[in-house]
Amino acid sequence: MFLLQTKATHGLLVSVSTVRISPDMSVCRVYLSVFPSEKSKEVVDNINSNVKSVRYELGKRLRFQLRIIPELRFFVDDSLDYIEHIDELLK
Repeated sequence: MFLLQTKATHGLLVSVSTVRISPDMSVCRVYLSVFPSEKSKEVVDNINSNVKSVRYELGKRLRFQLRIIPELRFFVDDSLDYIEHIDELLK
């Protein structure tokens, strides 16, 4: 879904790095990796402001596999930036 929506913006890559879902499948925490990382906060804020439409699209695609479509919460995955920072410190 993010691949299709980010095709319009050249030079921006959004990928889902980790998904954690609650045991009762009511809340889903999605960690997004954004390249370039300078735009990550802006992109995740934009997705969080449109979370209802993202959940609706997900519901249309998974309506026969899931009984409940979980509430979605999106966060920035900054693990790549952290790894890069550690590499710079070790050099």
